[in-house]
Amino acid sequence: MNRVFVSLQEDIDEPQWLANVEGFVQTAMKALKFDGEEVSILFCNDSYMRELNNTYRHIDSSTDVLSFENDQEYEDEEGKWKCVGDIAISLDTLPVNAQYFDENNNSELKRLLVHGLLHLNGMDHGEEHIEKGQTPVCEMLVLQEKILESLKDEKIIL
Repeated sequence: MNRVFVSLQEDIDEPQWLANVEGFVQTAMKALKFDGEEVSILFCNDSYMRELNNTYRHIDSSTDVLSFENDQEYEDEEGKWKCVGDIAISLDTLPVNAQYFDENNNSELKRLLVHGLLHLNGMDHGEEHIEKGQTPVCEMLVLQEKILESLKDEKIIL
């Protein structure tokens, strides 16, 4: 069992699909062999994402997804938990990426979520990024595409 907390930046209208995120992330975490772990996901705009990227990576621009590892453990009435970290996703960049990749918003959202989870699982892709029409070669991005293929029928955005 894992825990997923989903939140939305203040002053952003709640997307109709927001309630579907937790179920998808639970499924993806299970596929990635997370167990007894907790993750939080924040949906925000490009302006806030730019602030995060500048503060934590010293890059003064927005991005699509950021992951912040935590690895703290705690215990409550339900058992022991490991807070693996936080994922931030820009709702402004999501449709731009989807258009670039010739995908729908649902597929792109799943890619961003799985990408963030892989980073929280200690993986990195260095300078390689998913590029339209190119097959990834680094371990993280190959695994990302494999997981996404196994979850292709999952729907977040209906």
